[in-house]
Amino acid sequence: MTALPVQVLHGIYLGLLAGVVPAVVAFGLGFLFRYVVGLTVPAFGVVVLGVALAGVNGGLLAFADPSITGAANAATLVVALLVVTMLTLYTHAVGDRLGADLPRRITLRGLRDRTLHADVVDLVGGRSEVTVRVVGSVRDVEGYPPLPEPLRAELRAVAWQFPGDLRLSELEERVTDRLRSEFDLQEVSVSVDERGRANLAAAPPAAGVSKRTPTGRRAVSVETLVPTGMARGDEVAVLLDDGRVEGTVVSARSDGGTPPQAASADPESAAEDAHEDDTPVAPSAPTTTGGEGRVTVAVSRSDADRLLDTDRAPVVVEARGTGREYELLGVLRRAGQRVRRLALGENDPLGVAASPGGVREEYGVAVLAVRDGGSWRIAPEDDRALAAGDELFVAGSRADIDRFAEVVA
Repeated sequence: MTALPVQVLHGIYLGLLAGVVPAVVAFGLGFLFRYVVGLTVPAFGVVVLGVALAGVNGGLLAFADPSITGAANAATLVVALLVVTMLTLYTHAVGDRLGADLPRRITLRGLRDRTLHADVVDLVGGRSEVTVRVVGSVRDVEGYPPLPEPLRAELRAVAWQFPGDLRLSELEERVTDRLRSEFDLQEVSVSVDERGRANLAAAPPAAGVSKRTPTGRRAVSVETLVPTGMARGDEVAVLLDDGRVEGTVVSARSDGGTPPQAASADPESAAEDAHEDDTPVAPSAPTTTGGEGRVTVAVSRSDADRLLDTDRAPVVVEARGTGREYELLGVLRRAGQRVRRLALGENDPLGVAASPGGVREEYGVAVLAVRDGGSWRIAPEDDRALAAGDELFVAGSRADIDRFAEVVA
């Protein structure tokens, strides 16, 4: 009689050999049903089919009855049967998962307009949010100096919340803009996948003032009493005897000591603080602490000559005010309305309602703006034709916008 270990190895071999066809069939069924119909085939049914196919294919598993299991090679047959069962279950699960994750219509535009996976979107305060985190190492950008290790560590710790209904291309743009504004990076390349994981390549901040001075402007330093909290990019006015000069802060330094933000920016102390209270340290833009110092302002060429003739002058920070667009969005939100950016899919999804007026009458949403590949057109005419590929900003109730989004997808 053959030893039990040999029968087990023989059974594994036979199971792998006989399970190839059942595994392929199980993968195909799981994928096609989930991709086409959106349903998951019961695993038990797939196992029964796989065992039957293994009996037809291998010739050894067709008669799993007592006369076979009681035979001298029963261990071989049982092990082979278990191997076929596990192969069938595994390939069915892989096919089902691939069918759920694969986009329904694979086009160049569809790949560009991918959205986040539903599993990573959280509902917070009545709206969807996603947390974008940097994964892997932060790469350097070719042609630029390498990132300092403290800055690289701060970038790896980034975890920001964004609206969960954004397309991946829009999400990448927002992450890029925020990285540029908060870390003053020269160059940023961001790639975000469906699960909110960002791959990042970045170049360190510009070392010289000239790289931060806008084209056509001149940077001039002025000794002054520096306001507390001034940051790069603030709009300021320098008060001279013959008038005022307006410009943008390129850099500022005050003698008021080290600001709290700068103290927490040290990687070692930030790590200690995070270890003490388990709260991640959010990076912040460097600001002044107030006191005597110098402010470098980007101004026009004529204003630069006026500032060069001045040894010292007061500097005041201009108020940027409240963006009217945010006030408008607040009013719409309080009225139960929402604004969303959508793109019209292919094959004329709107049909006879392919105009702003038709969309309003058919779906109850208002088309605020349209872009057909060129510039945005605000408040388009009711009879303006809408075509596949057009981008829209629409306003309406959440239910109406969701219904309209399903139609145009």
